[in-house]
Amino acid sequence: MSGALTNEPPAFRRAQRWLLRRPGVARVGVIAVLFGLWEMAGLWWVDPMFLSPPSAVLASLHAVFETRGVPAALQLTFWELAVAFVISVAIGLVVGLAVGLSRFSNRTFMPIILLIYGLPQITILPIFILYFGIGPASKIAFGVTHGMFPIMVTIVAGVQNIKPILMVAARSMGASQWQIFRWVIFPHMIPSFFAGMRLGMTGVLLGVLLAELYVSTTGIGHFTTLFTQNFDPAKLIGLISVLAAMAIVLNEIVRRAEVHFLRWRTN
Repeated sequence: MSGALTNEPPAFRRAQRWLLRRPGVARVGVIAVLFGLWEMAGLWWVDPMFLSPPSAVLASLHAVFETRGVPAALQLTFWELAVAFVISVAIGLVVGLAVGLSRFSNRTFMPIILLIYGLPQITILPIFILYFGIGPASKIAFGVTHGMFPIMVTIVAGVQNIKPILMVAARSMGASQWQIFRWVIFPHMIPSFFAGMRLGMTGVLLGVLLAELYVSTTGIGHFTTLFTQNFDPAKLIGLISVLAAMAIVLNEIVRRAEVHFLRWRTN
Protein backbone atom coordinates (compact mmCIF):
# COMPACT_ATOMS: atom_id res chain seq x y z
CA MET A 1 0.00 0.00 0.00
CA SER A 2 2.79 2.39 0.93
CA GLY A 3 4.65 1.46 -2.25
CA ALA A 4 1.59 2.33 -4.30
CA LEU A 5 1.42 5.72 -2.64
CA THR A 6 5.08 6.44 -3.27
CA ASN A 7 4.66 5.52 -6.95
CA GLU A 8 2.03 8.23 -7.46
CA PRO A 9 3.14 11.09 -9.71
CA PRO A 10 4.45 14.15 -7.84
CA ALA A 11 1.87 16.35 -9.58
CA PHE A 12 -0.96 14.16 -8.23
CA ARG A 13 0.43 14.36 -4.69
CA ARG A 14 0.75 18.14 -4.95
CA ALA A 15 -2.84 18.41 -6.18
CA GLN A 16 -4.00 16.16 -3.35
CA ARG A 17 -2.23 18.28 -0.72
CA TRP A 18 -3.63 21.44 -2.33
CA LEU A 19 -7.18 20.11 -2.08
CA LEU A 20 -6.71 18.98 1.51
CA ARG A 21 -5.70 22.52 2.46
CA ARG A 22 -8.74 23.98 0.69
CA PRO A 23 -11.96 22.18 1.74
CA GLY A 24 -14.01 24.98 0.21
CA VAL A 25 -12.82 23.97 -3.25
CA ALA A 26 -13.89 20.38 -2.65
CA ARG A 27 -17.24 21.61 -1.35
CA VAL A 28 -17.83 23.66 -4.49
CA GLY A 29 -16.80 20.67 -6.58
CA VAL A 30 -19.33 18.39 -4.89
CA ILE A 31 -22.10 20.97 -5.38
CA ALA A 32 -21.13 21.38 -9.05
CA VAL A 33 -21.29 17.60 -9.58
CA LEU A 34 -24.72 17.38 -7.93
CA PHE A 35 -26.05 20.23 -10.04
CA GLY A 36 -24.58 18.59 -13.14
CA LEU A 37 -26.36 15.32 -12.36
CA TRP A 38 -29.56 17.24 -11.68
CA GLU A 39 -29.25 19.04 -15.02
CA MET A 40 -28.74 15.80 -16.93
CA ALA A 41 -31.62 14.09 -15.11
CA GLY A 42 -33.94 17.00 -15.83
CA LEU A 43 -32.97 17.17 -19.50
CA TRP A 44 -32.77 13.50 -20.48
CA TRP A 45 -34.17 11.07 -17.91
CA VAL A 46 -37.10 12.56 -15.97
CA ASP A 47 -40.38 13.84 -17.34
CA PRO A 48 -40.22 17.69 -17.33
CA MET A 49 -43.72 17.70 -15.81
CA PHE A 50 -42.15 16.43 -12.59
CA LEU A 51 -38.58 17.76 -12.56
CA SER A 52 -37.03 20.84 -14.13
CA PRO A 53 -33.25 21.18 -14.62
CA PRO A 54 -31.40 23.98 -12.80
CA SER A 55 -31.14 26.01 -16.02
CA ALA A 56 -34.95 26.03 -16.36
CA VAL A 57 -35.38 26.88 -12.67
CA LEU A 58 -32.97 29.80 -12.97
CA ALA A 59 -34.78 31.05 -16.07
CA SER A 60 -38.13 30.86 -14.27
CA LEU A 61 -37.12 32.91 -11.23
CA HIS A 62 -38.29 36.16 -12.81
CA ALA A 63 -41.66 34.51 -13.53
CA VAL A 64 -41.89 33.42 -9.88
CA PHE A 65 -41.41 36.99 -8.64
CA GLU A 66 -43.80 38.32 -11.27
CA THR A 67 -46.55 35.95 -10.12
CA ARG A 68 -49.23 37.96 -8.38
CA GLY A 69 -48.95 37.65 -4.61
CA VAL A 70 -45.55 35.93 -4.46
CA PRO A 71 -43.46 38.97 -3.32
CA ALA A 72 -45.97 39.69 -0.55
CA ALA A 73 -46.00 35.99 0.36
CA LEU A 74 -42.21 35.96 0.67
CA GLN A 75 -42.26 39.00 2.94
CA LEU A 76 -45.02 37.49 5.07
CA THR A 77 -43.28 34.13 5.46
CA PHE A 78 -39.94 35.75 6.30
CA TRP A 79 -41.66 37.91 8.92
CA GLU A 80 -43.41 34.87 10.40
CA LEU A 81 -40.12 32.97 10.50
CA ALA A 82 -38.26 35.81 12.18
CA VAL A 83 -40.91 36.41 14.84
CA ALA A 84 -41.35 32.70 15.57
CA PHE A 85 -37.59 32.22 15.81
CA VAL A 86 -37.11 35.13 18.23
CA ILE A 87 -39.93 33.88 20.45
CA SER A 88 -38.54 30.32 20.32
CA VAL A 89 -35.09 31.53 21.39
CA ALA A 90 -36.52 33.59 24.25
CA ILE A 91 -38.69 30.78 25.60
CA GLY A 92 -36.06 28.11 25.03
CA LEU A 93 -33.35 30.12 26.77
CA VAL A 94 -35.41 30.99 29.85
CA VAL A 95 -36.92 27.53 30.31
CA GLY A 96 -33.66 25.76 29.48
CA LEU A 97 -31.74 27.72 32.10
CA ALA A 98 -34.49 27.31 34.69
CA VAL A 99 -34.60 23.54 34.17
CA GLY A 100 -30.86 23.04 33.71
CA LEU A 101 -29.65 25.04 36.72
CA SER A 102 -31.99 23.41 39.25
CA ARG A 103 -31.77 19.71 40.05
CA PHE A 104 -35.36 19.70 41.29
CA SER A 105 -36.66 21.44 38.13
CA ASN A 106 -34.65 19.10 35.97
CA ARG A 107 -36.01 15.96 37.58
CA THR A 108 -39.56 17.36 37.61
CA PHE A 109 -39.97 19.09 34.26
CA MET A 110 -37.41 17.54 31.91
CA PRO A 111 -39.44 14.32 31.38
CA ILE A 112 -42.49 16.46 30.56
CA ILE A 113 -40.49 18.53 28.06
CA LEU A 114 -39.15 15.40 26.36
CA LEU A 115 -42.64 13.88 26.27
CA ILE A 116 -44.14 16.94 24.57
CA TYR A 117 -41.12 17.22 22.25
CA GLY A 118 -41.66 13.64 21.12
CA LEU A 119 -45.29 14.18 20.12
CA PRO A 120 -46.04 14.39 16.36
CA GLN A 121 -47.01 18.04 16.43
CA ILE A 122 -48.77 18.00 13.09
CA THR A 123 -51.59 16.19 14.90
CA ILE A 124 -52.27 19.25 17.08
CA LEU A 125 -52.27 21.76 14.22
CA PRO A 126 -56.11 21.92 14.23
CA ILE A 127 -55.96 23.12 17.84
CA PHE A 128 -53.73 26.03 16.83
CA ILE A 129 -56.07 26.89 13.99
CA LEU A 130 -59.02 26.76 16.39
CA TYR A 131 -57.40 29.14 18.89
CA PHE A 132 -55.37 31.43 16.60
CA GLY A 133 -57.36 31.33 13.35
CA ILE A 134 -55.94 31.00 9.85
CA GLY A 135 -53.89 34.21 9.96
CA PRO A 136 -50.17 34.69 10.71
CA ALA A 137 -50.68 34.10 14.45
CA SER A 138 -51.33 30.37 13.99
CA LYS A 139 -48.24 29.99 11.76
CA ILE A 140 -46.05 31.81 14.27
CA ALA A 141 -47.42 29.80 17.21
CA PHE A 142 -46.99 26.50 15.37
CA GLY A 143 -43.45 27.49 14.37
CA VAL A 144 -42.63 28.32 18.00
CA THR A 145 -43.72 24.85 19.14
CA HIS A 146 -41.26 23.35 16.65
CA GLY A 147 -38.39 25.67 17.50
CA MET A 148 -38.33 26.10 21.27
CA PHE A 149 -37.91 22.47 22.32
CA PRO A 150 -34.55 21.82 20.58
CA ILE A 151 -33.23 24.99 22.20
CA MET A 152 -34.48 23.92 25.63
CA VAL A 153 -32.98 20.45 25.40
CA THR A 154 -29.56 21.60 24.16
CA ILE A 155 -29.32 24.36 26.77
CA VAL A 156 -30.18 21.93 29.56
CA ALA A 157 -27.50 19.55 28.28
CA GLY A 158 -24.95 22.36 27.96
CA VAL A 159 -25.58 23.70 31.47
CA GLN A 160 -25.36 20.25 33.03
CA ASN A 161 -22.00 19.62 31.33
CA ILE A 162 -20.39 22.53 33.19
CA LYS A 163 -17.84 21.19 35.66
CA PRO A 164 -19.08 21.73 39.24
CA ILE A 165 -15.56 22.71 40.34
CA LEU A 166 -15.87 25.90 38.28
CA MET A 167 -19.04 26.92 40.12
CA VAL A 168 -17.47 26.09 43.50
CA ALA A 169 -14.34 28.07 42.66
CA ALA A 170 -16.37 31.10 41.58
CA ARG A 171 -18.44 31.05 44.78
CA SER A 172 -15.32 30.62 46.92
CA MET A 173 -13.89 33.80 45.39
CA GLY A 174 -17.03 35.74 46.30
CA ALA A 175 -18.69 35.87 42.88
CA SER A 176 -22.34 36.88 42.83
CA GLN A 177 -25.02 34.86 41.03
CA TRP A 178 -24.91 37.28 38.10
CA GLN A 179 -21.11 37.06 37.90
CA ILE A 180 -21.28 33.26 37.97
CA PHE A 181 -23.79 33.30 35.13
CA ARG A 182 -21.85 35.90 33.13
CA TRP A 183 -18.36 34.44 33.48
CA VAL A 184 -18.93 30.71 34.09
CA ILE A 185 -22.33 29.51 32.89
CA PHE A 186 -22.86 31.70 29.82
CA PRO A 187 -19.47 31.08 28.11
CA HIS A 188 -19.68 27.31 28.62
CA MET A 189 -23.26 26.99 27.39
CA ILE A 190 -22.65 29.05 24.23
CA PRO A 191 -21.79 26.05 21.98
CA SER A 192 -24.91 24.17 23.07
CA PHE A 193 -27.02 27.31 22.82
CA PHE A 194 -26.04 27.99 19.21
CA ALA A 195 -26.39 24.32 18.30
CA GLY A 196 -29.93 24.51 19.68
CA MET A 197 -30.56 27.71 17.74
CA ARG A 198 -29.58 26.01 14.49
CA LEU A 199 -31.89 23.09 15.22
CA GLY A 200 -34.60 25.46 16.38
CA MET A 201 -34.34 27.48 13.18
CA THR A 202 -34.93 24.34 11.14
CA GLY A 203 -37.89 23.46 13.36
CA VAL A 204 -39.41 26.93 13.05
CA LEU A 205 -39.10 26.78 9.28
CA LEU A 206 -40.80 23.39 9.25
CA GLY A 207 -43.62 24.49 11.55
CA VAL A 208 -44.41 27.70 9.69
CA LEU A 209 -44.41 25.99 6.29
CA LEU A 210 -46.56 23.09 7.50
CA ALA A 211 -49.14 25.52 8.83
CA GLU A 212 -49.09 27.46 5.56
CA LEU A 213 -49.44 24.30 3.50
CA TYR A 214 -52.53 23.14 5.36
CA VAL A 215 -54.42 26.33 6.19
CA SER A 216 -53.40 29.44 4.33
CA THR A 217 -54.26 31.52 1.32
CA THR A 218 -51.02 33.51 1.62
CA GLY A 219 -47.39 32.75 2.31
CA ILE A 220 -44.89 30.54 0.54
CA GLY A 221 -46.69 27.37 1.61
CA HIS A 222 -49.83 28.42 -0.26
CA PHE A 223 -47.94 29.08 -3.50
CA THR A 224 -45.99 25.85 -3.08
CA THR A 225 -49.28 23.98 -3.08
CA LEU A 226 -50.55 26.06 -6.00
CA PHE A 227 -47.50 25.40 -8.20
CA THR A 228 -47.64 21.69 -7.34
CA GLN A 229 -51.29 21.39 -8.31
CA ASN A 230 -50.58 23.23 -11.57
CA PHE A 231 -47.69 20.85 -12.43
CA ASP A 232 -45.24 23.75 -12.68
CA PRO A 233 -41.98 22.26 -11.31
CA ALA A 234 -39.80 25.13 -12.54
CA LYS A 235 -41.69 27.72 -10.47
CA LEU A 236 -42.04 25.27 -7.59
CA ILE A 237 -38.32 24.55 -7.35
CA GLY A 238 -37.56 28.23 -7.91
CA LEU A 239 -39.77 29.18 -4.97
CA ILE A 240 -38.14 26.46 -2.85
CA SER A 241 -34.74 27.84 -3.85
CA VAL A 242 -35.74 31.30 -2.64
CA LEU A 243 -36.91 29.76 0.62
CA ALA A 244 -33.59 27.90 0.93
CA ALA A 245 -31.76 31.19 0.40
CA MET A 246 -33.77 32.75 3.23
CA ALA A 247 -32.84 29.85 5.51
CA ILE A 248 -29.17 30.19 4.53
CA VAL A 249 -29.21 33.90 5.38
CA LEU A 250 -30.72 33.23 8.81
CA ASN A 251 -28.26 30.41 9.43
CA GLU A 252 -25.33 32.63 8.46
CA ILE A 253 -26.49 35.30 10.90
CA VAL A 254 -26.51 32.69 13.68
CA ARG A 255 -23.08 31.40 12.61
CA ARG A 256 -21.53 34.86 12.70
CA ALA A 257 -23.03 35.50 16.13
CA GLU A 258 -21.57 32.18 17.31
CA VAL A 259 -18.11 33.12 16.03
CA HIS A 260 -18.39 36.47 17.80
CA PHE A 261 -19.34 35.00 21.17
CA LEU A 262 -16.76 32.19 20.95
CA ARG A 263 -13.78 34.45 20.31
CA TRP A 264 -12.50 33.74 23.82
CA ARG A 265 -11.75 30.15 22.80
CA THR A 266 -9.21 31.31 20.23
CA ASN A 267 -7.49 33.82 22.51
